[in-house]
Order: sequence, then C-alpha cells, then structure tokens
Amino acid sequence: MKRRNVISRFLYSQKVAPYVFVLPFILTFFIFFAYPAASTVMMSFQKVSGESTKFVGLSNYKTLLNPVFFKSLKNSAFYTVVSCALMIPIPMILASLLNSGHMKGKTFFRSVMFVPALTSVVVAGVVFRLMFGEMEGSFMNGVISAFGREPIVWLRQPVTVWIALFFLCLWRWSGVNMMYYLSGLQQIPEELYESADIDGASSMQKFRYITLPLLKPTTVYVLTISIFGGMAMFAESYILFNGNKSPNNVGTTVVGYLYRMGFEQNNIGIASAIGVVLLLIVMVINVMQLCINGTFKKGDQ
Repeated sequence: MKRRNVISRFLYSQKVAPYVFVLPFILTFFIFFAYPAASTVMMSFQKVSGESTKFVGLSNYKTLLNPVFFKSLKNSAFYTVVSCALMIPIPMILASLLNSGHMKGKTFFRSVMFVPALTSVVVAGVVFRLMFGEMEGSFMNGVISAFGREPIVWLRQPVTVWIALFFLCLWRWSGVNMMYYLSGLQQIPEELYESADIDGASSMQKFRYITLPLLKPTTVYVLTISIFGGMAMFAESYILFNGNKSPNNVGTTVVGYLYRMGFEQNNIGIASAIGVVLLLIVMVINVMQLCINGTFKKGDQ
C-alpha cells in the first residue's frame, strides 16, 4: 500500500507529469523514426546479404550515378513542382467559394470534395487506369472522340502519362488541401472584410490584401506537406501502371526506384542510399522554402 502511494505521488507530481505525457511520443519517435533512420544511414555504407553485412564505403552512392536514378529524380521533381502549382491555388479558390456567404449547400460540397481522400489509393489507381485505358471505349478516349480526335495510348507517352497522374493527384488531394484552407479562412476576422466593404474594396482587392496575406501560414504548411508528398509519390504510379515498370521509365519515381532496388532486386544497401539521398533533398528543399517564407525568422523572434 505504501509503495502504491509512492508511485501515485510520483506519477501525479507536477514535475514528473509532463514527462509522462510526452513519453509515448518520445518512444514512438525513437522506435519508428530515429532508429530506422540511423539504421538506413548505416546500411547505405554496407552491402547487405541476408544477415551478413560488409562495409563498402561510398560504393552504393557511386552506383546511384546512373541514368535511371537521375530520370527518377527528375520525374519526382517535376511531379512535385507541378502538383504544388496545382494543389495550392485550386484548393484555395474552392475554399474561398465554400466560405462565401452566398454559397448554398456548403456541407454537401465539403463532403463531396473530401470523399476522394477517403478512397483507397488502390481503388483510385485502378479506376484511373481504366479511365485512361488504351481501348477506344475507355472514358478519356470517349471524351476526345466526341471532339473528333483519334484514340490515345495514354499510359505510354510522357505527356499523357503526366496528365493522368496530375488528374489523379487533383482528384484525391484537392479536398484535403481545401479543408486546410477552409480552416484558415474561418480564422480571419469578419471585421476586416466589413472594414474593406466600407472603404469600397472590390472582391479581388479583399482577396489580395486580406485573404492571401492572412492565409500565408496555411499556405506554408500546405506547401511543406505537398513537397514531401510529391517527392515521396509511389503508390499512384505503381497502381496506374499495374506494377513498378513503365515504358522507358516515364513513370518511375525516386521511391519507385528505391522499391525496385530494395524489394525487386534485393539490394538493400543501394536502396538505403536512395532513401538517405531522398531524405536530404526533401529536408534541404523544405528548409529553403521555410527560410524564404520567413518561418524560421519568425520562430527565432
């Protein structure tokens, strides 16, 4: 009984309680992120064969200097840039429309826009693979045939492959980013818009001088997660091409190349090196954009 009282006083102590609440996060961080990351860095300098390992120095990183890796890096970078260019303004405009007082059926449209995010990426990929199929009766070929165009082999040409991937990206994630922006819009005081109305500001002026500046924190957050999601894109491409192989590697991403080396060719060392390079690239890009946006400077103040 005495021991139980001592334990209770220890756990409910004001000095100990914060550490008790933080402990689950600390354990999760070290077990599922810090330890795997450290192991990946270590394996990137090794040749892993089953349970045996052999130190090979920078050999795995030198192996990455090949055309397939550079093409996968170029594909991921291009996908990230274009997806960010699409996934920031379009959800922002949709959120502004839904936040407008003149909009009717707001709850319905919010639900409709968010449903694709709840759909399995496997289901979404299969549906879009059928939509962009090679047959004349596929949905997209039917659409262009209505305008007098010949059927297209969508998933074998670079331009049309990217069209399919960006359509899939917009369909799945526009609703999520729209919710982020909708949350940010609802934090803007209505008094600012009322004052602008009194001063005779137009809708475009209110959007430019009130909405955009006050949505900057939301935009920085959406940009950060979009960069990470774009560089880490794999499942969409894998399902769309029904495997990790695409014609002339047109749909191969960095994570797809990592999967190919690590799981298909069982070369864990090179796969680990790809993971380390990808982590460094994403960290550098996000740190740069956070510095440009002034996030770190504001945090330091």
